Amino acid sequence: MKRKPLSIAAALAVATSALLAGAPSFAADEPIQAIEPAKISDPAKVQLGKKLWFDPRLSRSGFISCNSCHNLSMGGSDNVAASVGDRWQKGGINSPTVLNAVFNIAQFWDGRAKDLADQAGGPIENPIEMNSTHELAVSTLQSIPGYVQEFKSVYKVDKIEIKQVTDAIAAFEATLVTPNARFDKWLKGDKKAITDVELKGYELFKSSGCVACHNGPNVGGNMFMKMGVVEAYKTDHPAEGRSAVTGNEIDRFTFKVPTLRNVELTYPYFHDGAAQTLTEAVDIMGRLQLGKKFTQEENAQIVAFLKTLTGDQPQLTMPILPVSSDKTPRPDPFAPIVAPGKK
Repeated sequence: MKRKPLSIAAALAVATSALLAGAPSFAADEPIQAIEPAKISDPAKVQLGKKLWFDPRLSRSGFISCNSCHNLSMGGSDNVAASVGDRWQKGGINSPTVLNAVFNIAQFWDGRAKDLADQAGGPIENPIEMNSTHELAVSTLQSIPGYVQEFKSVYKVDKIEIKQVTDAIAAFEATLVTPNARFDKWLKGDKKAITDVELKGYELFKSSGCVACHNGPNVGGNMFMKMGVVEAYKTDHPAEGRSAVTGNEIDRFTFKVPTLRNVELTYPYFHDGAAQTLTEAVDIMGRLQLGKKFTQEENAQIVAFLKTLTGDQPQLTMPILPVSSDKTPRPDPFAPIVAPGKK
């Protein structure tokens, strides 16, 4: 007899039961794993990527860098519902954190980029974000002697290509992990690393089914899920989620599950930035995804647990960027974009 496919709610219940079976006293049995410090195999490439990350010259106006929307001093996000881009345009979706993004199954809310390098090229060409082209960005870098020398040293090339630019940025992003969260210390055996209230919040986080989607080292980021499983999510936001990538109506309003690492720093929440506080986000997620109305005490316990997921933030100093030649022309940010070599 052919079995009927499980509903999303039923699949969540099965996944939750599997995760909880036989747990929860020992870290090896926990659905969440500790994050370890990044291992850097090519420091020169990472340093180049760091410079590119902070360099606004990748944008058409010369004012917007990767760090503008993914500020590393603000949890890798920008704490607004939608980022401000080229010519003060408002972006179309909440900027997800780049911290621990290396652990994600894919990049962007809809998962349209398969990895960090694929993602890095997107904002450069986005007319609302950096409003440039890959050709123009590469041309600008090629005109800067310091960058030409660094790319030659790292990639053994004389002519810079966009694939090297995005590869270097991705190498830097891969180092932006946040180990040593108090919860990680608890996972490693320090039972005093979290309080009784925070532990109760974690147990509730598991028993309620939150771990069905928020699991693994990134406490999320490793699957896609519909926003509004039990109860529909009401919003005027136009984002369609995975359906915009797959073309399948069944994927409408399905998004990459966001990481909960450093979540106390990355407000506002959800793809539309509609939830301003963790308390509000927990309440909405409980009702919409689990069909559960948390009491005020339960909500506070879960929020307390979530705050234990804040790890060591990247300790970064602003890199010294290569100096442009005095003869390097800057494009008029209000003129039509024309790729180098074309009229």
